[in-house]
Amino acid sequence: MARSSSKKPPDVPTPDPMPARIEPCVATLVDKPPKGPDWAFEVKWDGYRLAVHIEPGKVRVITRGGYDWTRRFAPIAAEAQQLGHQTLILDGEAVVLDDQGRSDFSMLQRALGRKPSLHDPGEILFFAFDLLYLDGRDLRRRPLVERRRLLELIVAGRAGVIRLSEEIDAAGDEFFRIACERGLEGIVAKRRDKAYHSGRRPDWLKIKCVRRDSFVIVGYEPSTSPGAIGRLLLAARKGEGLVYVGGCGTGWTYQESVKLRELLDAIVTDAPAVALRRRGAVFTRPALVAEVEYRAWTQDGKLRHPSFKGIREIDDDATVFSLDLDV
Repeated sequence: MARSSSKKPPDVPTPDPMPARIEPCVATLVDKPPKGPDWAFEVKWDGYRLAVHIEPGKVRVITRGGYDWTRRFAPIAAEAQQLGHQTLILDGEAVVLDDQGRSDFSMLQRALGRKPSLHDPGEILFFAFDLLYLDGRDLRRRPLVERRRLLELIVAGRAGVIRLSEEIDAAGDEFFRIACERGLEGIVAKRRDKAYHSGRRPDWLKIKCVRRDSFVIVGYEPSTSPGAIGRLLLAARKGEGLVYVGGCGTGWTYQESVKLRELLDAIVTDAPAVALRRRGAVFTRPALVAEVEYRAWTQDGKLRHPSFKGIREIDDDATVFSLDLDV
């Protein structure tokens, strides 16, 4: 009688649990690009940092602050379902490009706005620059060079709303010079051999052509023009509170200024969020965040040559400038 033989089935690796949310890795601001072959360079995109989660039966688009904005980025969510994977987490940036191919935050805001706009939500692109989870495998422990290789297999060559944020094969200082000449916000440098770690890390560096950050609006000074704003009053985080860092009086059209004043007049308060006395100022609850471009800081801790670039949602205010971290 023949003896029946049975082979032991090969061990099947246990899938890694899929995270409900991953706090993003945040680049550290430095003055100049690093040197050496250990660094990869990319364009610094000017938009909303997002994580795209492909899960069994659904797609979620999560903001940097952890909010579900799937409906606001519906075209990105729809295309993510066509990537051919059951589970996946992409890290990247949603942007709108101008006619020179540069990301423009104000154009993105108009495309996302609730009011009629010249810009259609379909113009919003998602540039993926990292792959954190793929088909049951948590990739965060893998080096960047390996995560990028897998990302390129999925996204490279796509011409829809989901695209690859290309690595630039050039020396950092030369790439930075060209980026600034072409009017880009700056560049990002990443260590090729490092794993993905949440929070602000020295493994990722950002080098800006000009500085640009988000500040809490704590009030405004009226303009001499009817119904408009003369200066926004801005604050940064410090400890558990806010500190006044100066006013911003440029960067908007008259029509934009009027709309901004309408928003602020709806949240006027008698209790200023910062210790500030200024005749004629109208103080508001700290419920809106302004994106501001500026050159540097003055010796007394105020913004030098600030220019208004747009409003960010307060419910996603993880990017608000902190004096404890950045100065």
